[in-house]
Amino acid sequence: MKANTVDFGIKDALAQLEIRPVNEGSSTGAINFSNGEIMESYSPVDGQIISSVKSTSRADYEEVITVATEAFKSWRTIPAPQRGEIVRQFAEKLREKKEALGKLVSYEMGKSYQEGLGEVQEMIDICDFAVGLSRQLHGLTMHSERPGHRMYEQYHPLGVVGIISAFNFPVAVWSWNAALAWVCGDVCIWKPSEKTPLCGVACQNIAAEVFKANNLPEGISCLVNGDYKVGEFMSKDTRIPLISATGSTRMGKIVAQEVAARLGKSLLELGGNNAIIVTPDADIKMTVIGAVFGAVGTAGQRCTSTRRLIIHESIYNTVKEALVDAYKQLRIGNPLDEKNHVGPLIDIDAVEMYRKALHEVVEEGGTMLVEGGVLSGEGLESGCYVKPAIAEAKPHYRIVQHETFAPILYVLKYSGGVENAIAIQNNVVQGLSSAIMTNNLREAELFLSVAGSDCGIANVNIGTSGAEIGGAFGGEKETGGGRESGSDAWKIYMRRQTNTINYTKDLPLAQGIKFDL
Repeated sequence: MKANTVDFGIKDALAQLEIRPVNEGSSTGAINFSNGEIMESYSPVDGQIISSVKSTSRADYEEVITVATEAFKSWRTIPAPQRGEIVRQFAEKLREKKEALGKLVSYEMGKSYQEGLGEVQEMIDICDFAVGLSRQLHGLTMHSERPGHRMYEQYHPLGVVGIISAFNFPVAVWSWNAALAWVCGDVCIWKPSEKTPLCGVACQNIAAEVFKANNLPEGISCLVNGDYKVGEFMSKDTRIPLISATGSTRMGKIVAQEVAARLGKSLLELGGNNAIIVTPDADIKMTVIGAVFGAVGTAGQRCTSTRRLIIHESIYNTVKEALVDAYKQLRIGNPLDEKNHVGPLIDIDAVEMYRKALHEVVEEGGTMLVEGGVLSGEGLESGCYVKPAIAEAKPHYRIVQHETFAPILYVLKYSGGVENAIAIQNNVVQGLSSAIMTNNLREAELFLSVAGSDCGIANVNIGTSGAEIGGAFGGEKETGGGRESGSDAWKIYMRRQTNTINYTKDLPLAQGIKFDL
């Protein structure tokens, strides 16, 4: 360990997860032939170096692909319920190491310890979902127009699934993909964010322990580390039929073009500019709780974070005052200290984006209701701690149309019916999460109707942030159109095949075509 921080049990957590310096041997556990440049992971909590990993060179990558491809040949032949049993064992290991992994997530990424634990719980939940799914990978049976024929469809595994994940959910989003892909019979190659590589190492160590105990090839789960260049290796590789990428819209467009150029599949989970509509019939207390958590949870670095609050003019001042009072109660500091609500941004670059956004909203004519700013002082030495801010703004402001990954909430006013609020909400290029606060049944149903929210997620009387396993997660427009986690999201990890069986002595052709010899 290069880090000198041992507060809040970090040292013990790293030991449990087998995180150690590269010069003491490979810290990956699962397949990772990395011999590239050293990547150091810094914690935004205190600015300390936690540990180091090696990036993946082109030669390393080729070895990983070879091992993964070979592992697929045997993994795909194992019955799906038995693959589900392996995923069940992985979930049990996660339960054993939940506190340690949650602590690492909190320390390396900067989210609160409670949110770190919640992220690991999401991993456990998706594994439980996948175990049940392993006995339900069903197709359909259809009636044939030809006598003595039977038609049906079935699903087969795709092969190697490439996963590119973002820093803000450094373990959960990988598991959403990996757990489903594994029960479907696929193997995975994962490139975690270069900002949170140790979370990837920890997960691979846990997975490797399960595979080894079951005499399974490690290539079922592979890890590659590095910057965008490693992502390019994956996106351009015809040996990877599916790339699942989570990140910015800019990144997603690049990945989509590269994958489409080789006629591969892409699953994209990209930016969000999420809004909560607050109508005159809203429960104000519930609204404030949902809006504050949505805006400041994970320091505003969730793709589902609440960016815009669209409030009816009749209750605008009441809601505004309640929000300002609530922000006065927020405690900002070390996220491992459970007394604090808000931790740091991921790095100095994120802080600079936050500062530019605050400057721009004022330049465009906005008014600050809760002033922002960068914090300093004891325990805040990393330079990544900022104040959650609230700005009164107009829907058309460029900065309001843009997603800033930081705790900035834009308060917007609407008049007239809820249709006007819905129009404001939908008038952005992103389409991930949305919510309405109302006790009016007609308003709620309109919001959920075809004339309502154009987002992939639409909630009533809960906020935009926080999705549970079981429902498909994803969005429309520049959010990418992908769906992960629940419902029938498993189908993208498989290839569909239609089968027709003739059990007669004749060979009739479809559509009544005659072809006699």
